[in-house]
Amino acid sequence: MLTGRESLSRLIGKRRRFLPNLQSVLSSPIQSSLNLSSDKNGRLAETQCSKVKVELSSSDWVTCPVCGNKVPGEDYTLNSHLDGCLSRRTKRKLTQLTLLQLNFGCSQSNVHVSSSESEKLLTSDLYKSPCDSEEKATCGFSKVSPSEGKSHDQWRQFLQTESVKQIDMAGSTENPISDGRAKIMVDVPALSTDDEEPRHLMDETVHDIPGVLIDTFIVGRKFSDVKDLNLGARISLLRDPNNIKDSNAIKVLSASSACCKVLGYLPRELAQYLSPLIEKYCLSFEGCVIAVPRSSLDAVPIQIVCQNMILNGEKGCDNFEVFKHLWQKALQVVEFAKNRPPNTTKYQENFCLLLQEVLRSSPHLFTDDEKKFIESFTSLSEDSRRLFVRLYMRKGPWFRLSTIMYPEVCNCQQAVKELSANGYICLFEDITELPEDDLKNLLSLLTVSELRDILCTLKKKRNRGSRKQNLIASLLSCYKGGSCPVLPHLILERTDICTRISSEAESLFWRAERLFFLNGEQDLSAFLLVDLGIVKYPTYKCIISEQIFSSKSDLLAYEEAIEVAQIMDQSLDENNFELILRCIMIAESRISSSPEKLIETSTPELTSTFLSCFSASWVYSKVILLGISFLEHEHRRGYWTVRLSIDLENMGRPNESLSVAETGLLDPWIRAGSRMALQRRVLRLGKPPRRWKTPSFSESIKRNITEVHIQGRPLNCEAGRKSRFYGEDGEQCGVEQLALQYYAAEGGGWQGVHTESGIWLTIFGLLMWDVLFSDVPNVFRTRFQTGPLDLETDHFYLVRMSLIEYHLQKIHDGLAEEILITSWELHMGTACRGVNWDRHSLSDLRAAVSCIGGPCLASLCRHLAQDYQSLSSGMPDLLLWRFHGDHRGEAKLVEVKGPKDQLSEQQRAWLLLLMDCGFKAEVCKVSPALTST
Repeated sequence: MLTGRESLSRLIGKRRRFLPNLQSVLSSPIQSSLNLSSDKNGRLAETQCSKVKVELSSSDWVTCPVCGNKVPGEDYTLNSHLDGCLSRRTKRKLTQLTLLQLNFGCSQSNVHVSSSESEKLLTSDLYKSPCDSEEKATCGFSKVSPSEGKSHDQWRQFLQTESVKQIDMAGSTENPISDGRAKIMVDVPALSTDDEEPRHLMDETVHDIPGVLIDTFIVGRKFSDVKDLNLGARISLLRDPNNIKDSNAIKVLSASSACCKVLGYLPRELAQYLSPLIEKYCLSFEGCVIAVPRSSLDAVPIQIVCQNMILNGEKGCDNFEVFKHLWQKALQVVEFAKNRPPNTTKYQENFCLLLQEVLRSSPHLFTDDEKKFIESFTSLSEDSRRLFVRLYMRKGPWFRLSTIMYPEVCNCQQAVKELSANGYICLFEDITELPEDDLKNLLSLLTVSELRDILCTLKKKRNRGSRKQNLIASLLSCYKGGSCPVLPHLILERTDICTRISSEAESLFWRAERLFFLNGEQDLSAFLLVDLGIVKYPTYKCIISEQIFSSKSDLLAYEEAIEVAQIMDQSLDENNFELILRCIMIAESRISSSPEKLIETSTPELTSTFLSCFSASWVYSKVILLGISFLEHEHRRGYWTVRLSIDLENMGRPNESLSVAETGLLDPWIRAGSRMALQRRVLRLGKPPRRWKTPSFSESIKRNITEVHIQGRPLNCEAGRKSRFYGEDGEQCGVEQLALQYYAAEGGGWQGVHTESGIWLTIFGLLMWDVLFSDVPNVFRTRFQTGPLDLETDHFYLVRMSLIEYHLQKIHDGLAEEILITSWELHMGTACRGVNWDRHSLSDLRAAVSCIGGPCLASLCRHLAQDYQSLSSGMPDLLLWRFHGDHRGEAKLVEVKGPKDQLSEQQRAWLLLLMDCGFKAEVCKVSPALTST
């Protein structure tokens, strides 16, 4: 795989079905110094940017008053370009040498929170978990049994975070972030906290509570003694403390019947607050049925009223405060349930919660019309909402209306009409409405037999055994060649009416999903995995004091960059050389014209650099990295520096090559393997007379690494294929398994695992769990994170230095095994970055930690905390340990190399670093056994 391909694919995540900026990306002129293009033979050729055809009208372009160049007239593009010109003041041509000087920082908000204010906020109730109650429940999933499921109130609490936002007190409330005239303000969550009363429900005094009407539902109708209910039927409530499933259960009884038959139960989330009120304060409730559902098993809307209560003591006593807390919570649940009836399906509820949370936390990233469109989703019928979410979660993009059937959607035809009328889906029922780009997608809806039938109708040659994709390609070729213009008619005859998500809905809901999860890999299925108990996320606090996207223009630029990345990824799949080169030039052009708001090389301690991964420049840098790999057929900033030095040497310019390597060593962002590669180049190129002074790192780099040579009976030793050998038991194995067998037998009774970096990241995650999920502002923004956002940046260590060093001291003093066991028992199965619960047993981890020793472990964990990104890969293949007696042991790390394999710079860097930490490290070289003739 090309260097950077996996990273780019993870950044993109699930590919979008609709790219709103596609035509602009493909047709707009590019002001790039690279001037890459392909000739008619598909080879790389240089062109002038002025030769690029411009398909946009002249009115779509404006002249920059600073540099005089033509730029697109969109507000966010124009503003970004103008900011870049003003920051540079002069035009600058980007060359290969200046490429390394680019900054990939995100634009930051101009508002700040002073240190004194931050300390005050951190110690106040502002950051108290909204889920905290007198029972000390937490926001984390781990506290809720999967079998119980998530109630509406629990999910709301789970998603809700207390946000500290900066808003312009003199400006409009539509744009919470504008200029420096900012005040700190707490964003009021949609669901009230413990100290807040619902505005229109808590105006009454305690003595006014009798008579307050509460709208709720009867659920659990399958346990009812009465099948049919009448409108206006009288009801009463009765506690059911002996209920096996819920000790807070409250029965709903028929007050019209002499025998008080059970009609069902109150919703669990409401019963948990009303049940103590009924028991401790003798509240009694009566009510009536206010609507009768179509199905006898559906939830029944009811209205209840408090008839009586007994409250001893004055308002200042604890008795009153407990009562007030329970009553407020009950009213909060009632308010929230108004828009979330019990009949709502789980995926429908999750989707609505996602939309509501995004609109609450990031209103400045949507226009008024966009907000209205998203909010209108809740006004759709139940069937329409369920059908839309179902279609949105499917791959698509087109669906045959005749095949859409879901058991929870009563009337699909009516739901489709409503969704179409409100702009959520598009229908294809007329051949004149067929977009050319969608012909291939529509053909994929047909079965193989239907495709063959069309070929027969067109009297085209076909292969009986042809695959579906081959049949589609054949039909598309005929259509584009003009030999079968009736193809769209033939498709429509077989598919009948087709539908797809509209471009507006696709764009807005994709944005909402991206803002909610902050990545492209998670989607609504994350809720489902939690509901089923498959995934459990850690418990932590979301302390938000800074917006990721300070303005909508930043978000739009980021979205466009994601589109370019997706086009690049798709073009690599399709081997579209010309489009790949265009994406590289677009990325280079955008970076060179972006404003330089972060000075990377001189101040790596900046506290917000970890948010730069949400900037357009960051995404474009990933595209360029992959582009370099593609053009060289061959990882980052250090990789570019190494490649530039090598290229200059190959061009016969050794002095420049040496200068580039020396300059690279001054860059604090070049680390690990890339840094060692540059050091080795400086030592090799910097001999007299070019350089007379020996570098200080000379002795460290020249250190010898112990080598062990073993032989095995080869199964294959072909170049380009992984070497296979016969093990001591006669079974086939790789070089790593062969080395494990050697160390277990002839090597001295070593035990061990072949894990590379896996076991070390697991040990690091378990030992540093409390550090990873400590209360740090802005690093946790959703409840679906497995680690802090700044884990792979310098910010991680700098902001937690005292806490990290405190933990490392305990590890150094020999408490690592105790910390490991405690962390394992408390968090077993909880998703955490780097921790693999299934691959490594507790006994193996304990043995490894015990034999490694505290000083080595503490030193290794410190290095990972300081540079997790660089050091989380490339570790030695084997971790070996053996005991001397019951409590004393030793450990060894081994990098295994097969025939013709060489150590990479990253591997060499790891071995030397581990030796500095006090580890025993060596290289085991496996070679084929010599056969006697």
